[in-house]
Amino acid sequence: MNISMKLYKNVSTVLRPEARLGSESRLLGWNVPPEEIHHIPEHWLQYEEPQASLHYLLAMLYIFFTIMSLLGNGLVIWVFTAAKSLRTPSNILVINLAICDFFMMFKTPVFIYNSFMRGYALGNLGCQIYGIIGSYTGIGASATNAFIAYDRYNVITRPLEGKMTQGKALLMVIFIYLYATPFVVACVTESWGRFVPEGYLTSCTFDYLTDNFDTRLFVGTIFFFSFVCPTTMIIYYYSQIVGHVFSHEKALRDQAKKMNVESLRSNVDKSKDTAEIRIAKAAITICFLFFVSWTPYGVMSLIGAFGDKSLLTPGVTMIPACTCKMVACVDPFVYAISHPKYRLELQKRCPWLAINEKSGEASTTASTTTQEQSQQQTTAA
Repeated sequence: MNISMKLYKNVSTVLRPEARLGSESRLLGWNVPPEEIHHIPEHWLQYEEPQASLHYLLAMLYIFFTIMSLLGNGLVIWVFTAAKSLRTPSNILVINLAICDFFMMFKTPVFIYNSFMRGYALGNLGCQIYGIIGSYTGIGASATNAFIAYDRYNVITRPLEGKMTQGKALLMVIFIYLYATPFVVACVTESWGRFVPEGYLTSCTFDYLTDNFDTRLFVGTIFFFSFVCPTTMIIYYYSQIVGHVFSHEKALRDQAKKMNVESLRSNVDKSKDTAEIRIAKAAITICFLFFVSWTPYGVMSLIGAFGDKSLLTPGVTMIPACTCKMVACVDPFVYAISHPKYRLELQKRCPWLAINEKSGEASTTASTTTQEQSQQQTTAA
């Protein structure tokens, strides 16, 4: 009798949203229609609905992320495609990263509307759209980061043999989206995995909470191919770059000692960081941003599939979503605004940004003049 009463109580709670209303508080999913409730993992339905102010705060935060990302990545796409000097094969990958970050924000209207409506307002259709865009742009961004690391490794360590061609870069971009397609198709058709709401039921991702073998296998597979593989490539190639630069600098210093000169480099500014430090800083920054954006999602999905699900409260699961959006805003500054030619083109096209970047010709002329002056002084002495 007790068992049947418990079963009846659970069924009524899940299938009848009105039964989820308490005397003092409401549980998540209280305003979801009965025909939509089965799309929500039962794990979330045990938690109380957050305060309306928290929904509105997250919506405003996503609006800010959207504006910043669309402006920053939109500038990168526009300048890199419009400027002839920037239309190089290697920059095709930078443009693709900006496209991924740009279109990642095309799904935020779903989240913003759901947040203002305080729940799963757009239903399964909105969830599928959110999941499809998120999968293509998320997996696409991680794979593009890996290929950028590969390209920079070739440029620095093998400048003659490893030159990127336009055909090779385009093949990489095509491969990136084909790479993500099986996971998207599997989730949309629900043949293996599915897109479901998470957290406050305002965002969606792949299902990592259903307790069965298929879900655990899917989570393990997508974690390996979308996180472990790109991460391994990034760590390997950037560590090789740093090692190569340090070895090269050491060789220059050793040769300088043999020649009894201070440095083999001309016009070295001692107040500036050495080349190996600058490369190391750039590599660490790129790796750090990648880990910041995707490690929370990876850890969260593994906990949901293989660990203690009670650790995943709705509030905790909103953190990974925010980190990914935040990095989509920062990426344009790290990958493009530090690019001297990009800064020059941006200075020409948007003078109101007050960017002060000297052209390569100007710096070369200044360097030549300095050398000539020092030679004249030496001769006179």
